[in-house]
Amino acid sequence: MRRRSRGYIMKRLFTILALAASFAIGGNADAEDKPAAPAADKPAAAAQAAPAAEAPRAAADAKPAAEAAKAEPPKPTVNKGDTAWMLTATALVIVMTIPGLALFYAGMVRSKNVLSVLMHVFMCFCLIAVLWVLYGYSIAFSGGNAFFGGFSKLFLAGVNADSLAGTFSKGVAIPELAFVAFQLTFAAITPALIVGAFAERIKFSALLMFLALWFTFAYLPIAHMVWYWDGPDGITDAKSLEAVTAAGGWLWAKGALDFAGGTVVHLNAGIAGLVGAYVIGKRLGYGKESMAPHNLPLTMIGACLLWVGWFGFNAGSNLEATGAAAQAFLNTLVATAAATLSWSLIESMGKGKASMLGAASGAVAGLVAITPACGFVGTIGGLAIGVVAGVVCYWGVNGLKRMLGADDSLDVFGVHGVGGATGAILTGVFAAPSLGGAGIFDYVTNKVSPDYSVWGQVVTQATGVLTTLIWSGVVAYLAFKLVDVTIGLRVAEEQEREGLDVSTHGEGAYRML
Repeated sequence: MRRRSRGYIMKRLFTILALAASFAIGGNADAEDKPAAPAADKPAAAAQAAPAAEAPRAAADAKPAAEAAKAEPPKPTVNKGDTAWMLTATALVIVMTIPGLALFYAGMVRSKNVLSVLMHVFMCFCLIAVLWVLYGYSIAFSGGNAFFGGFSKLFLAGVNADSLAGTFSKGVAIPELAFVAFQLTFAAITPALIVGAFAERIKFSALLMFLALWFTFAYLPIAHMVWYWDGPDGITDAKSLEAVTAAGGWLWAKGALDFAGGTVVHLNAGIAGLVGAYVIGKRLGYGKESMAPHNLPLTMIGACLLWVGWFGFNAGSNLEATGAAAQAFLNTLVATAAATLSWSLIESMGKGKASMLGAASGAVAGLVAITPACGFVGTIGGLAIGVVAGVVCYWGVNGLKRMLGADDSLDVFGVHGVGGATGAILTGVFAAPSLGGAGIFDYVTNKVSPDYSVWGQVVTQATGVLTTLIWSGVVAYLAFKLVDVTIGLRVAEEQEREGLDVSTHGEGAYRML
């Protein structure tokens, strides 16, 4: 029984092996796309030979396809964490403007003009948001020339949920709609900063007309000059780097560093505000009547909201949730704290007391100055920039303001203009790797360049500062003059004395009991 059982098993095993071999030889056609059975008038051998006859042609077709796939660069990857961070950062920048900047300014004006300033900031945000999607994004962030973008993305043509925007890392992207929204908030807060320079005396209609003109011919070109480039993915060698540089904005191609808007936002707005203060003229009773802030708690709340929102402003400009964003975040924290302390110290030395208004102004000065540098400098460099900003901006709103003789109502130029220029210049110093900075990244070798000239970079930064001052100043002057000759800039004297809340908007901020 045992011998017969072994023979039986061996026989069955050979049968199974024979069937498997038959399947391996004749079953390949069934494994590929499973074709139908051969026609009755064709022998089976001919049907089995047909796929083999097609093999050379299939291989020939596959070769060009493989070469095409190799030539085509891989599609950039999108990380959900980066996308979530960018949407969060965008919301934080909105908090900066409304309510942060609105409350900061509202507390510093007289009680009869509170609502007018709130309305100016609020309506500015809404106006620029609409203009941005109509044509602003296209002019700032599409190819054109070195000074002005093109019109290929008017009305956000071609921008949808599937389109991508490059970051500062090769092969990494974010949804373009997230980039559009993030940059919209920058475009909106910049002209909103300007309104503080001539608060309490400008016509509401004149303000809106000026903002539209200045946004179109000052903000958009400066943003294009400083920030526009094709991204790192196309840079593989010196020739491709040259092509990307040639297609970039004028100041970007020169190597100007502006991480989050020292020139594009703060200096740009600061000089426009100063020009407006000159053109519109001083407030009635300026230098004779008390024009002290009516509600400093509002200003303090606004300053704190600005600081919180500024983390999105600066760290969000990294476009990725990486260590560089963390560095920008930390710099925004320590530079602001240092500027607040240095401003309060010098104020107490000069006036005998440290004021709350001074502390809030010092915090904003630190935020402004660290903006262009936040992603390029180390923590100690950020700390140093904050200390310098507190001292320099304190002089800007006191000594420099008296020298200029302009009624810059809420010290837009003294803080944003002076602070933006200071931060831009110091970026060239503290971005040096020898001082703990990030240096200049070489996308050809994919590492930080070993060559960094502090003096050379400072000269480049100064070029960006002078370009912004001249361009924005000239555009602002022409825009103010155009508005003045068409609809007039300033409210009537009796309206200014009554206050813009009632005379312009027909309501008051506070109910009188």
